[in-house]
Amino acid sequence: MTCQEILSKLNPSQAEAAGTINGPVLVLAGAGTGKTRVITYRIAYMLASGIPGSQILGMTFTNKAAKEMRERLNDLVTPAAAENVTLGTFHSFCGKLLRKEIHRLGYLSNFSIADESDQQGIFKQAAGALDCNYEGFPSAQAFAMIGKWKNHLVQPREAILAADTSFEAQAAHIYEKYQELLELQNLIDFDDMLMLAYRVLKEFPEALNACRERFRYLLVDEYQDTNAAQFALVKLLAGETCNLCVVGDDDQSIYSWRGADVGNILDFPDFFPGAKVIKLEQNYRSTSGILAAANAAITGGSSMRRHAKKLWSALGEGTRPRILRLGDGEAEAVFAGDLIRQIKEEEGRNYSDFAILYRSNQLSRQLEQTLRQQGVPYKLFGGQQFYQRREIKDAIAYLRLIANPRDDQSLLRVLASPPRGIGAKAIEELKRKRELQQKPMLSTLGDPEFLNTLSKPGRTGAAQLNDAIRAGKAAFAAPGGLAQKIIRYLEDSGYLSGLQKIYKDISDAEKRRDNLDEFISSVTQFEQKQKEPPSLEACLESFALLEESERAEEENAGADAVTLSTIHASKGLEFPVVILIAAERGIFPHERAIEEGALDEERRLFYVAITRAKQQLYLLHARCRMTRGITRPAMPSQFLALLDDKVAERLEPKDVLHRASDSDMEKAFADIFRLLNGKN
Repeated sequence: MTCQEILSKLNPSQAEAAGTINGPVLVLAGAGTGKTRVITYRIAYMLASGIPGSQILGMTFTNKAAKEMRERLNDLVTPAAAENVTLGTFHSFCGKLLRKEIHRLGYLSNFSIADESDQQGIFKQAAGALDCNYEGFPSAQAFAMIGKWKNHLVQPREAILAADTSFEAQAAHIYEKYQELLELQNLIDFDDMLMLAYRVLKEFPEALNACRERFRYLLVDEYQDTNAAQFALVKLLAGETCNLCVVGDDDQSIYSWRGADVGNILDFPDFFPGAKVIKLEQNYRSTSGILAAANAAITGGSSMRRHAKKLWSALGEGTRPRILRLGDGEAEAVFAGDLIRQIKEEEGRNYSDFAILYRSNQLSRQLEQTLRQQGVPYKLFGGQQFYQRREIKDAIAYLRLIANPRDDQSLLRVLASPPRGIGAKAIEELKRKRELQQKPMLSTLGDPEFLNTLSKPGRTGAAQLNDAIRAGKAAFAAPGGLAQKIIRYLEDSGYLSGLQKIYKDISDAEKRRDNLDEFISSVTQFEQKQKEPPSLEACLESFALLEESERAEEENAGADAVTLSTIHASKGLEFPVVILIAAERGIFPHERAIEEGALDEERRLFYVAITRAKQQLYLLHARCRMTRGITRPAMPSQFLALLDDKVAERLEPKDVLHRASDSDMEKAFADIFRLLNGKN
């Protein structure tokens, strides 16, 4: 397509955003306004303008978003034209940069990426080394501070010098030890990926110049979710030329708790002088009735700093959102299930057309119990995911030892899965020698002097593991498919045959083996998608950077079931019918936000919940709710007061729905459904 043909397929605001390719551009994309469409058409426009794909870098927050952009781009231009465009997450971009450049910072290029359990384990070791593992020490708070420092690009020495309290000083010293232990094992954590990439570009001008020379056009998706480190990276890469386009919506900035800074999008015109600001306000998802409520929610009440915009739709007025008060949490859950069954029957919908949203995860318990009793199928968006299962983490630990023999965290996991006769005393000796000799524990495990201190079963277990690792290294260095090499290695190491030792129940062990078979299938699928035979390191990195939500979606693909989700997890999703439960003061907005006077983000979260609905929205709250085993009166959320009678319909059933008799509840529900159907 020509440039003109590309722009002709967009509305005027979208066309302006896609066609403005030079200089800094802020695209304020309201919910459902075609954000992904604009980004992909913009890239197609640049390609049609003669800009080589290799000069275009697009950064997203999820693999799913990057994949969707790639698929849409391939539909617009030839695959040959699109294949050189770099599209991926911040972390995948930083990972590729670090594989090439991390040697400048003293790391080896075969570093491993520490997952959350690795991080927790190393943190405990660091705290223990500094005698900070005593009862009452706020470990969780100190661990969170380390992440916060990294997100703000603060080095350990800087954190120590800036500490204002004794606790901050303790946390900063733990941070310093934590980093030492990571480096000793050639490990980096997820926050390091951003911070170390920034250091490479900041401290080594030749590396920065090479990146700027290659990537002359930058796009950033979901810009409202960027933290300080991501902002700094973007600013460095943009340079003076600053052909930078960021797309986002400050009204959907809901992740401050994980470092996102809404100021990055609010102050974009100040950070990048001369920036052009383009607003996308036509919503293609929801009816006007839903959008009227969304606009009222985000603009009403106390003043909130935001970019002014107002969503509108050409999809018709539709029905106003309905606000209903139920008796208690159980009645609320029963009503939600009954409502879904009634709408499904009357309108011929599928269960997958419905979502029940809530502020906090614990609210799903009553819903799950009730929906099971009612025979309503559901799927939880979240929960324990595939790559967090013990046997999958075990298998990955075995593989990480091949890729990075310095990875002591993986060795500790492997020595216990299955047990190899190497007890706690021997483990402590491995750790002691690591500290004294500053060399990986795996090398000590093969030391004859150390082996002689072990029992006979321990020596046998250590020898089997050492032999398997040596054979595995040779096998993975040779040509051939990864999947079969992994199966052979896990067999030689004794892991597959040892599943029965780990999981005493035979059926449980068999289920774990089935999951391992699925893991092998995922390796095969990864191989099939690569242009060239991939390395083990590349395969492991792809798993480390895989969002668990992707696996959840894969596992639930095609399932006709109601979605149960927190509002945070639902961002980016849409459903014909949305039911929001527990819209009550202290729950939504959250009690902590009320105490801290931090209601702006909670209000944005309310806006996100409303804009998930395409056609129907039900906002439920209860007269009383059980909390910590005690039933207490509940007050409606102050956010409900933002929706006046012009934008929402309040339905007050005659009967209070407490857990009375089934017949009482049936009468009360009958009254509600008459109101919903407009009957007196």
